[in-house]
Amino acid sequence: MNTISDVYNVLCRLAPLDLQMDFDNSGFLVGHLKREIHRVLLTLDITDEVIEEAEALGAELIVSHHPLIFHKLNAITDAVPDSRVLHLIEKGIGAVCMHTNLDIAEGGVNDVLIRLLGASCEAVLDADGCGRIGVLQKEMSLTDFLAHCKTVLKANGLRYYDAGRPVKHLAVMGGAGADSLVDAWKKGCDTYVTADIKYHQFQDAACLGVNLIDADHFSTENPVIPVLADYLRGEFPDLDIMVSHRHHAIISFF
Repeated sequence: MNTISDVYNVLCRLAPLDLQMDFDNSGFLVGHLKREIHRVLLTLDITDEVIEEAEALGAELIVSHHPLIFHKLNAITDAVPDSRVLHLIEKGIGAVCMHTNLDIAEGGVNDVLIRLLGASCEAVLDADGCGRIGVLQKEMSLTDFLAHCKTVLKANGLRYYDAGRPVKHLAVMGGAGADSLVDAWKKGCDTYVTADIKYHQFQDAACLGVNLIDADHFSTENPVIPVLADYLRGEFPDLDIMVSHRHHAIISFF
């Protein structure tokens, strides 16, 4: 018999909670730790559609990257715009969320991201231990690298600044990581891939002479989900570990 606690403990070994940043709310957020489980659904975010999917599949636990509870909850009722916590409680589905601890952990979001883009993983990017830097096996033009990036990340589109440099020394950070642009520059990277980049941060890239690519928040973090699913399958061969088919990138380009 496997319980939510069993899965939670394994996830905490992979991405210890003490790695999470101060603002974060990773951990076991909804449910009963001793609940017996047979199916687990993995997703980047716990949306209403994912909850419906979990119920239809008979999953007793959802494991996500982004925390279901991030800001203060004033009420857990059907009268508030976001009633996902209530829906999970009513349906008896647990929620475990591994956020910045999974970003920082070895084998987590950023290790998966840099290797997917074809670079070695040589060091962390910033002082928090988040992000990674590495070297491509073969130097690429920015045009070729953009096409490669879009394909392997299954991104709907890319926003970028072209510093007129080929791509060899790469920095990455899944999700909103543009604040670490200077770290990438100081560590000699010619290209930085992250998401949620603001206008002034593209201007900063121009001043620093660094190629800067916004490859979408979902697309830069979601690659860890199937990797995490394989990890859990190895730890729990008798559990049905599934990846959500309902959750996907929501930003489109016209």
